Amino acid sequence: MKRYKDIAGDGGSNIAGQVEAQQGRLRQRLESVRAVVAIVSGKGGVGKSTLTASLACSFALDGWKVGVLDADLNGPTQAKVLGVRGRRLAIVDGVVEPPSTSLGVKVMSMDLLLPTDAAPLTWDAPLQDEAHTWRGAMEANALREFLADTAWGALDVLLLDLPPGTDRLATIASLVPALSGIVIVTIPSDVSHLVVRRSITVAANTRAPMLGLVENMAGLFAGPDAAKLAADAGIPFLGSVPFDRALAIAADQGDSFVGTAPERAAAVALRRIAEAIRVALSPRRA
Repeated sequence: MKRYKDIAGDGGSNIAGQVEAQQGRLRQRLESVRAVVAIVSGKGGVGKSTLTASLACSFALDGWKVGVLDADLNGPTQAKVLGVRGRRLAIVDGVVEPPSTSLGVKVMSMDLLLPTDAAPLTWDAPLQDEAHTWRGAMEANALREFLADTAWGALDVLLLDLPPGTDRLATIASLVPALSGIVIVTIPSDVSHLVVRRSITVAANTRAPMLGLVENMAGLFAGPDAAKLAADAGIPFLGSVPFDRALAIAADQGDSFVGTAPERAAAVALRRIAEAIRVALSPRRA
C-alpha cells in the first residue's frame, strides 16, 4: 500500500479541485450570513454549549435570524440542548435543510447524522501511524461540508460551538477567513483560567475580532476574577452568568431557558451578554 508521501501530486484524484469547489460553495453559502461567531473555551466542562444555545435563543427572541453549527463532531450536544434531536434531515438538490427550533433557530449537528446514541464517530486511516493526520483532515472536511452544504439561508448570525481544545479554532479560522468574532468562555477556576489564557492567545493569532470573555457558573464556588483575566488579556469582559440548576435542567429538556424563565438571574445575565455581543457586531453587520 502506498502512503501519501509516495504519491506524486494528488494521484489523479483532483483533491485540490474538489476542495476549491467546496470552498467556493462555502463562500457562496455564507454570503447571506451577516456575522459568523465562534464560541470557544479550550477547557471542557465550562458549559460552553449551553451558553451557545442560550445566546442563540436570546438573539432569536430579539428578532434576529440565527443558526447554530455544532462543530464538536465527537461530542455533539446542540441538537439535544436546542430541542431538535431526532428530527430527520431533508436533503433538497444535494443541500441539507437544517431543522429549526420553536424560536426559529436553525441547527446543524453531527448528532443528527449518527444512527444511534452509542454510535461513535470514527475516522479509519489506511495506516495507524497516519491516523492523526487523517483524522485532522477528515474533521476539517466535515466542518467544511457542514458550512457549505447546509441551507442556512439569510441569517443575522451563525454561532459555531467549538469543542474543547484550541486546534479547532485554527481550523475554523482557515475555513471562514472573514470570521466576525470570537467569544471565550471560562468558569471561576484556576485550572480553567490557565487553559483559557492559552485559548485567548490562539484566538488572537487568528486575527478575528475578540468580542470578549464570559464567565459561566459564577458563584458555584470561589475562584479567580474573570474580569481581571479579561483586563489582563486586553479583551472586553462581557459578564458573568450565575450558576443555576434550572439552566442545566432546561438544557437536558431542550427548552429555551431565556424564553421560559426570563425572570431568573441567569437568564437576565445571558440576555445582557447577548445584547453586548449584538452591539459589538452591529458595525460589522452594516
